[in-house]
Amino acid sequence: MREIERRVAAHMLGQFDQFYNQFRDVPRQAKHAFERCHFSESVRLSNLRLRLYSESIRKESERIARLYPAVKKQEARWDDVERHFRASVESVYHADLALAYLHSIRRKIYISEWLVADYASRPLNPLTQRQMEACYCRIDLGRQAINVAMIESILDLEKFQTPFQDITRDAERIVARLERNLKLKHHDMDHPVAMEMFRAGFYRNRGAYLVGRFSYMRGKYRPFIIALLHNEPRDKSRDQSGIYVDAVINSATYAHNMFSSTLANFHVTNDYYHELCLFLKSIMPMRPIGLHYSTIGYNHLGKLAVMREMEQEIKDNKAVFSISPGARGTVAIGFSTPGCSYHAKVIRNVPTDNYKWDKFYGVNSVLEKYTRVHEINRSDSMLDSIIYYKLRLPKSWFDEELRTELLAFVHHSIEQDAHTLLFRYLIVQRRLRPLPVYLETATDRQARTIMINLGYCIKNNAAANIFNKDLDARNYGVTAYSKVYLYDYDAIETLGDVKVRSNSDRFDGEEDIPDWYFEDGFVFLPEELPSGLCLSDRNLRRIFAREHHALLTTDYWDAMQRKLASGEVPRVSVYPDSERVSGHLAA
Repeated sequence: MREIERRVAAHMLGQFDQFYNQFRDVPRQAKHAFERCHFSESVRLSNLRLRLYSESIRKESERIARLYPAVKKQEARWDDVERHFRASVESVYHADLALAYLHSIRRKIYISEWLVADYASRPLNPLTQRQMEACYCRIDLGRQAINVAMIESILDLEKFQTPFQDITRDAERIVARLERNLKLKHHDMDHPVAMEMFRAGFYRNRGAYLVGRFSYMRGKYRPFIIALLHNEPRDKSRDQSGIYVDAVINSATYAHNMFSSTLANFHVTNDYYHELCLFLKSIMPMRPIGLHYSTIGYNHLGKLAVMREMEQEIKDNKAVFSISPGARGTVAIGFSTPGCSYHAKVIRNVPTDNYKWDKFYGVNSVLEKYTRVHEINRSDSMLDSIIYYKLRLPKSWFDEELRTELLAFVHHSIEQDAHTLLFRYLIVQRRLRPLPVYLETATDRQARTIMINLGYCIKNNAAANIFNKDLDARNYGVTAYSKVYLYDYDAIETLGDVKVRSNSDRFDGEEDIPDWYFEDGFVFLPEELPSGLCLSDRNLRRIFAREHHALLTTDYWDAMQRKLASGEVPRVSVYPDSERVSGHLAA
């Protein structure tokens, strides 16, 4: 092996170590921000961590091309670089992450295709006993009851520098809630055989979480998630400052919602990411493993896992991609397979004739909006997106109708040969049922729940400084747990830039043109929100207006814009008030 390839490999190893150390340090900083009630710092860290990988890849690929022009000119020489690099990392826990980093550099330098084979996984080495103890805390229950001392020891696992307001009080509340949720006093019910906690703090926005599970016979598990908040000394709404337990979650449904990719990633103070994802999968079995990686900040590994899951579903079920059900998109063409957990989409060269806006700024402008949503706190209201660039897929994966439509309306972004389609980009999201499709078969009770949850989705959009100017219900989707999310982003705007105005002070017959008509930018009239949903059922629009009357007023939107302008991190409720034990309801 020539010396230059050795130097490039050594250089890349040093740069990866620098990236990985910074990446691992962010959760420690997030813990410190929680202990100090620095919530804006927590949001900043979320944005920082999302960009660390891509920015490091960009900088290092440019540096390699500049320092080693001979290697840049001959891609075949990179094979020797990879062999030396692989030999240096093969024995470390994070070897897969290091190799993913190396392949990303290669793709950036040589503008090559994204290939699953490049990121082939390797068998994980079994953890030593010491490593296992660093991952899990297990309390065998046997016949003994869950008591306050047990819970206090769990609350102390993360060793906060800031004390609890009253750790014994909180432990007593948790025990009481567990007795209710797990029916521990009903002797005819199944009782857990063990209580297992992952040794880590999970940090996001204002909150921290301790995540565990109850283990039952026959390999069954139930979530045990403790939600923590930190009361600022200057907060007059509570009597004490310090950390306190706000909620206890034992529901798989609520756990799925809390760990949704519609929220900012969790910062987790434990580096055993494979074991953590398997642990999370055990208590949230409906959530694909690829999304578990993304939820804890390992988006690059999640990207690989998602593609493997899609490929496996096609092979196992002999399925093909077809156009998604529901109304055809004016900007995007969406497709999936019947059993796939994901939904893919590409942007049309030009929108369809019923496009609502005056001007279409092109495919790249839409991709930028999807990237923007990926890099912000999605506030439990917007799906995360994975964007693959230069992705080649077999033609056999696509039915004839879909292939015809893609080649007719997305030909600027797709190339074909005899056997494959090469996508310049492909957007992949968690699959949801479009809201109007869901309402076609919903009961009255289900429909009412969805309209209420749609309002919460719009409120959470606002808390993330996002306004969807196309409020058409077709842009929203419904999960199996009745949560509603925004998933089309071609019409999003920064809420702070929206002109909130009203015609409510005008009287019937007034003919003067309102002053706002001549303003630049997008003008939003809150009182027109129900009609903007484009739902033909008037009763559903009335339910929305009654349950979320504040959204129909300028006061609500003006107040949210002021909060965002001042740098405040608005509260976002990610679990129901019914699960709270603190007696403090969400703002």
